[in-house]
Amino acid sequence: MANSKRTLFLKRRMRVRNKLRRVNAGRMRLSVHRSNKNISVQLIDDVNGVTLASASTLEKDLGVVGKNNVEAATKVGAAIAERAKKAGVEAAYFDRGGFLFHGKVKAVADAAREGGLKI
Repeated sequence: MANSKRTLFLKRRMRVRNKLRRVNAGRMRLSVHRSNKNISVQLIDDVNGVTLASASTLEKDLGVVGKNNVEAATKVGAAIAERAKKAGVEAAYFDRGGFLFHGKVKAVADAAREGGLKI
């Protein structure tokens, strides 16, 4: 019996996350979620189980409400880098989840790096 796309996605997400946890113990996690209509990013402290900062295309002040393209992803990446600095975080590891590091996901990472966040 063939695995569904969702099952394969969840397996890939957990494989990526567990590998990153082993390698980057003690650092904050920059987690990305991409849907067909939006993209969102969270800076998570896994030790305490809290979200320190977040950014999404659903926020009106970014000016990209409901858009899901590379330009919108770049604005979200820049916003999360700025908010991470305000929260006192300079370094984090990039958790792409089950998504490929290409296109919008890569644009978020590149914009966060340009904003001064060490990924």
